[in-house]
Amino acid sequence: MDGASEDTETLIALVSSLLTVPAPKSDVLLDVIVRNNGNVQAAADFFNHGHEAGGVPKNVQSKKRKRPLGLDDWLSNSSPNASAIPSGSKRDDSNGEPPQHPVPLKAITHSSSSSSPAKPVVDLMSVLRQAPPVVQTTPRLPPLMLSNPSMVAQHTPCTMHLSILPPDLACRLFYTMVDLSRTWNRNKWWLFDRVVESPHRTCFYARRTDGVDTDEGWQEAAQYWYNGRPGDPPQVFPEPMEEACEIVERIVNDEMRKRSRLPLEWAGKGTEGQIWRANVAASNCYEGTKESVGFHSDHLTYLGPYPTIASLSLGTTRIFRLREVIPSDQISTRRARTFNIPLAHNSLTIMHAATQETFKHAIPPQPTLDPYKPLYPHPLDPSSSPEPSNCRINITFRFYRPDFHPKSIPRCKCNVPTILRPDMKNRQDGKADKYWWTCYAGAQNEGKGCGFWRVMDVTTEGRGPTIADLEGKA
Repeated sequence: MDGASEDTETLIALVSSLLTVPAPKSDVLLDVIVRNNGNVQAAADFFNHGHEAGGVPKNVQSKKRKRPLGLDDWLSNSSPNASAIPSGSKRDDSNGEPPQHPVPLKAITHSSSSSSPAKPVVDLMSVLRQAPPVVQTTPRLPPLMLSNPSMVAQHTPCTMHLSILPPDLACRLFYTMVDLSRTWNRNKWWLFDRVVESPHRTCFYARRTDGVDTDEGWQEAAQYWYNGRPGDPPQVFPEPMEEACEIVERIVNDEMRKRSRLPLEWAGKGTEGQIWRANVAASNCYEGTKESVGFHSDHLTYLGPYPTIASLSLGTTRIFRLREVIPSDQISTRRARTFNIPLAHNSLTIMHAATQETFKHAIPPQPTLDPYKPLYPHPLDPSSSPEPSNCRINITFRFYRPDFHPKSIPRCKCNVPTILRPDMKNRQDGKADKYWWTCYAGAQNEGKGCGFWRVMDVTTEGRGPTIADLEGKA
């Protein structure tokens, strides 16, 4: 636009040089030039012979214009006589005025002295018209269906394992959990000044010991707080769940040994030498197409940083949805993609370390379901025929770390145990990630909390051993 500004200033200067009256303001000069189709002499005559007091014609002083003209009109409607001044024309000194030749825009804007080489004529509009600004938009990524274990491992920090339990055990465990789910509850908590209820039923189970020592007092300690209120004493793993848990533990430990460990992961071992032990199971029942759970990441209060969670699916197939939380410094350069994973009966999804710190997950409603058809009859009625079911049972086996024992969790000013959250927006790829303890009393106290929060300090709080501790001693 610098060249266009210079062209405009040249036109105004030429008209001003031809005036015999005081020159008006530049915007008035330019307006009259436009009204005269770029004819500099005609514009000067307009002021010299038709001006009012002050050098500004009345029709120019008026703010309302009957027909505004732009540069497109000016260029397209230029006079057919608008051509360069003939080289042989001379100044008429008889009256002291220049000859009445209209001066075209192109000749003015690109005139040159006799000593300068001639420049090509350029359309002014090609100079004045700018290309629309290029808006940098990050393309939206369509959802991606991860239909097999290799795709899950390629795109997410999870692994999927199919048909992990013997078929009869998988069917027996499904029947057991469906029967128990009839007594499970729907969680309730305050959200945006009203009480909301989870659209699925849930229950917690705990093993007789925590898997790190043989103290059966673990059962009492495992009675922890959830959504700002103390939970009921957890039930002991039913016999089919205990059988399945032993198989799940073996698969998870095999997978974890293949992977690099992160600094704040627990570095101890279980009673039988495991690096991961399932001592708690959160069990959920999704019945029908509408029961679901929205995007969330699991609270780390008793799991500690970088937990590994093993999710066993039984019954009808449901979609497990994952979406990354984009860090603040990358929001302008990339977008999160949603991954849909169909979880079939007797499949295990392992959410490995850093999944809870980088992704949120959900079980969305589905318009239709393929009912699950058990291979075996109900164990309490062996002579009956298996009935199709639209239930999905999800058992998430978790490891409550001994260094995050319920009694060690700090309390806020409301005298309620805080919850542990990761800093998902400013993460450092597992090397210097931060976590903080925050008040969660508002989930039950009509949405009112004390606002307490404190950064977690593993060393000061005496937690561990961690992988970083072992590496420091090496």
